[in-house]
Amino acid sequence: MRVELSRRLAELVQWIDPGPGATHLVSDVSGWWRDAPVLAGLGPALVEPFRAARPTLVLAPAVTGYLLGPLAATALGVGFVAAHKPGDGRLPPGALTWAQSPPDFRGRRVDLAVRDRHLGPDDRVLVVDDWVATGAQVRALYEICAARGAATVGAAAVVADCSPQVADELRIRALLTGADLAP
Repeated sequence: MRVELSRRLAELVQWIDPGPGATHLVSDVSGWWRDAPVLAGLGPALVEPFRAARPTLVLAPAVTGYLLGPLAATALGVGFVAAHKPGDGRLPPGALTWAQSPPDFRGRRVDLAVRDRHLGPDDRVLVVDDWVATGAQVRALYEICAARGAATVGAAAVVADCSPQVADELRIRALLTGADLAP
């Protein structure tokens, strides 16, 4: 099933030329959300490599993480915690733990926050994201977990487009690599 899911995920990615001045094509993964069998298979496929680690919750960043995180959490039978970004319109009231990512593939640093009351020392956290290019957001989420005393069991991604060294260091398991999606 996983091989079929990975094949279908690769088929559904579209590459878009953003126009004059662009240095690279942009991926459009919206086809993943439109395909019901892909959507149904994503959660179980993402969490399978981490079942033995017994995560107690799934943590995922805005925006596509708000879709993938609950799919993964449901597949594990655990809860979901959202990591918010400033200006995403969803910053919750109350105490938040913040972390800033190292520079991402565009050279940007991303600020992420998690509501303190949803993450603590008894948690074993699986981080979930759609596409990991540099590991910058995963690092920031691991930093938040460490600050709250939670243990991370690894990160699940649909696509790992980072170096094998980064994937190993951050314990990233993905359904596809960047090479699987070359335009």
